Amino acid sequence: MDLYYEINGNGHPVVLLTGGADIRNWTFVAPLLAKHYKVVSFDGRGTGKSPSPLEDVNPIEDLLSLLDHLEINQATLIGHSMGGQIATEFALNYPERVSKLVLIAPGLSGFSYSKEFEENIKKIHEAAPDIDKMVELLLSDSSYRVITASPHRDLMVQMLRHHMNRMFEWPAVKLIWPQRPAIERLEELTPTTLLIIGKEDSPDNLRVANYIRKHSDTRIIEIPDADHMVNLTHPEKLYRQITGFMKE
Repeated sequence: MDLYYEINGNGHPVVLLTGGADIRNWTFVAPLLAKHYKVVSFDGRGTGKSPSPLEDVNPIEDLLSLLDHLEINQATLIGHSMGGQIATEFALNYPERVSKLVLIAPGLSGFSYSKEFEENIKKIHEAAPDIDKMVELLLSDSSYRVITASPHRDLMVQMLRHHMNRMFEWPAVKLIWPQRPAIERLEELTPTTLLIIGKEDSPDNLRVANYIRKHSDTRIIEIPDADHMVNLTHPEKLYRQITGFMKE
């Protein structure tokens, strides 16, 4: 197994997945969960301390390989942002390996994001390789209003700068997703699922949550005064919601 991972605590296995960051994304949540569970956090391929990809990246199969390597037959998956998208896809393709599913402000494959969202992403890409400008543009998005005014802004900036530097190391590869996007398969989602999102997240991310609410049996919880980085600004509230859900 060449992916970097850390394990803390004992008990039922919980795997933490993130998207455009690294395991520092769980700086405040992982220690709380490790009081009661065996918590596995890892850096996806090409992020954090994991190696850059040599070929197209399949995050679903990478997660499967990690579970097999750690001899974890079944785990609760907790995915944030694109990590939530990965967790959803994994649960659809390997439902027998997922005991419960927790999605925090998740992405959703096949979802039609707004023109404004697409234009913002384009501006960020056009600013490359000026990482300072890219970070500035990203944090100006409405989904980061709370984190940028919090004591954790510096941690967020450090993660973004590191992630963007790592992305520049990637060769010409792409992410591989299952051929039928999750948006077409939500009714097939069998693990009991909880979705948590900050009320101050972007309109697009809130639309994703609402779409999942309408097309699956997922329970939705909205956290007041929180944005896309609810995991950094409201870890205690997340911890209470997650552990309450897992004990049911």
